[in-house]
Amino acid sequence: MTQAVDLLLIPRWLIPVAPAGVLLNHALAVKNGCIVEICPVAEARTRFAPRETLDLPDHALIPGLINLHTHAAMSLMRGFGDDMPLMDWLTQKIWPTEQKQVSAGFVRDGALLACAEMLASGTTCFNDMYFYPGATADAALDVGLRASLGMIVMDFPTTYASDAEDYLAKGLAVRDKYKGEDLLSFTFAPHAPYTVSDESLKQISVLSEQLNVQVHIHLHETRQEIADSEARYSIRPLERLANLGLLSPQLIAVHNVHCMDAEIDTLAKHGCHIAHCPSSNLKLASGIPPVKKWLDAGINIGIGTDGAASNNRLDMFAEMRLAALLAKGASGDPATLPAARALEAATLGGARALGLDALTGSLKPGKWADMVSVNLSALNTQPVFDPISHLVYAAGREHVSHVWVSGKLKYSEGRLASINLPDLKARLAYWSDKLAN
Repeated sequence: MTQAVDLLLIPRWLIPVAPAGVLLNHALAVKNGCIVEICPVAEARTRFAPRETLDLPDHALIPGLINLHTHAAMSLMRGFGDDMPLMDWLTQKIWPTEQKQVSAGFVRDGALLACAEMLASGTTCFNDMYFYPGATADAALDVGLRASLGMIVMDFPTTYASDAEDYLAKGLAVRDKYKGEDLLSFTFAPHAPYTVSDESLKQISVLSEQLNVQVHIHLHETRQEIADSEARYSIRPLERLANLGLLSPQLIAVHNVHCMDAEIDTLAKHGCHIAHCPSSNLKLASGIPPVKKWLDAGINIGIGTDGAASNNRLDMFAEMRLAALLAKGASGDPATLPAARALEAATLGGARALGLDALTGSLKPGKWADMVSVNLSALNTQPVFDPISHLVYAAGREHVSHVWVSGKLKYSEGRLASINLPDLKARLAYWSDKLAN
């Protein structure tokens, strides 16, 4: 007797990520938003009665990419403050503009733009840090994209909140409001050690443990950040976080460019995760992090784009390739961050950091059917000796053919299923004029 399923996918190459490797002549069955089985094609055709069968004869099927660090709404400021150092960029361009322009409407429209770009690029989940997280939640739900939303905290006032207590209260209220949404999860998101006080960081440490919620924070991004911390607190930022009880498997340290060997050991000892954002680190001239040392220490690494204002594109294929190449060049070892490991960082590594690895990040029965099909038939991806190598070194977001989130087709052959493009473009024109004046 056959089992009814919603979808049967038959790709040329099925790449589950964990376990590592490539499956040939295998099919994947989906029911009620989850993967129910991966098995040989001949077996699948006799076992399952699918409502829809999709043959993907030139395609690699992979888990959805997970963007471990971004500021989605900042897509509205793409190209707004280019070619500047981080602190100049923040203090002269970004923060003054945010004080004038950022609102719930700004965030929702910017997040919609980011969601459209990410879906078309094979991203099925993003970890966000920005103001008005409820507006980002609405955008993600409208589009059907999975999101981990940062409950941002700063000590200075913005249009969103007046002080750290206000930020926390508003963030927790948003978390309560959307608690039942399967597509949404939450993190505490203190912006950075230089914008959040000891008192606020201690409070977040306690709440994180009590509520079992991850903490997502910029850390050791620039040498100036470290020098300022030493001048103000007489210790480096990581030691300060350690003293405040924030180092644990719930910490996602974003950037972590400038890290001494002993600090890498400390992060590994506490089971912390790193969100590696190679393009942003280069564009802001923050530096090149010691990825080989992270790997040798056993630290879990995920990959992020950062925001489009400091990267200019939300393209996880570009980030995978750059992460792998930079790691090799910086270490002098071409075996550092091989293609399979880079793909893992962009999928299962991000899921582990977010505490979602039991549900997404790899293709496995019981997990959400968050999946991406990549067409490798183009001339610039031929011949195919190793599809994993091609995914990291040769393919790009333009080769993404289909994207599913919880088994629902959200992107297909250039078409976004849940986005009104004319309406979105009109909104973008409005914000472009407003920011330019």
